[in-house]
Amino acid sequence: MEPAGQGQGQAQGQGQGQGCSAPEGQQDAGRPRPREGAQTSHQTPSPRKKPKSPKPENAITIAVSSRALFRMEEEQKIYSEKGVEAYVKYQLDHESEPFLPGAAFAFVKALEAVNTQLRELYPESEELFDIVLMTNNHAQVGVRLINSINHYDLFIERFCMTGGNSPICYLKAYHTDLYLSSDCEKVSEAIEEGIAAATIFNPSKDVMVPENQLRVAFDGDAVLFSDESEQIVKAHGLDMFFEHEKTYENKPLAQGPLKGFLEALGKLQKKFYSKGLRLECPIRTYLVTARSAASSGARALKTLRSWGLETDEALFLAGAPKGPLLEKIRPHIFFDDQMFHVEGAQEMGTVAAHVPYGIAQKQRRMAEKKRAKDIE
Repeated sequence: MEPAGQGQGQAQGQGQGQGCSAPEGQQDAGRPRPREGAQTSHQTPSPRKKPKSPKPENAITIAVSSRALFRMEEEQKIYSEKGVEAYVKYQLDHESEPFLPGAAFAFVKALEAVNTQLRELYPESEELFDIVLMTNNHAQVGVRLINSINHYDLFIERFCMTGGNSPICYLKAYHTDLYLSSDCEKVSEAIEEGIAAATIFNPSKDVMVPENQLRVAFDGDAVLFSDESEQIVKAHGLDMFFEHEKTYENKPLAQGPLKGFLEALGKLQKKFYSKGLRLECPIRTYLVTARSAASSGARALKTLRSWGLETDEALFLAGAPKGPLLEKIRPHIFFDDQMFHVEGAQEMGTVAAHVPYGIAQKQRRMAEKKRAKDIE
């Protein structure tokens, strides 16, 4: 039943959503291809033998909402205008028709490509990505979701369908390492529960992404790191921020909500490195930050080093737009806490995900409340 929200769709850059809505250079490792788009055939392909699912406690669990994985605009329109019974009937009448790919689709496919290579190198290991479909849809809609997953040959065995209730309370039980949704309210709930989460948006134009290399780009402050430095900027301005960062250059920043996910990616990268495959590693990570390298970059890099982490590339933009750089990187997903950076990434064809964490979110919510009060 997931009511309509943000970031619907994916492959051809349709359905660019903004704001909150109703609930719910290394060479490419592999030839790039467009994000997977609509398939016209409604016939389910012959099933292949699927590998065994890893135990949840050993896996890196990515929980994805149905509207993040698939496009469901038409269905949500029926839900909004005609109610839940008409919505369920429509889903049942069309359950043999697969949904079109959504904003998180290419990311999920890239996770599965990494799993394929890990299974070849470590046949007995359960240190793999595990995808969970997390949705407040009614269980009767599950058949169409299953048919869609089989249609695209996705390996998603674990479902959570809550029949209209919020699925957030189940995230910890599923050992969730990252939750992606098109519903900003549910994402905020997850963040408040201490779970890495982001609201995913569809890009506004067609893009090309690598087929066999997972690329993940992160902002620094209030994403990988805490919002300590942003609080200084908001309260005292840039000059005081630069002075603060120089004074505390050797003091690591506290961790942000996505630190654990970067750590999980790094752990899998080392499994490839230990086989002599650093240059052929199918996971590549990027730090894309508005910090300037000379005045505030050292603390960010030293913080990662103190955690025993690294990113493959670090881009310090000194306040310049991030979209053009992301267009060159072509990540499967980019995480940022500032909506104007998310929107800039969308415009350049990047699947971007908003992390509602830190002082910037508090100020945004206060501004929204003030606007609402002024309207009243």
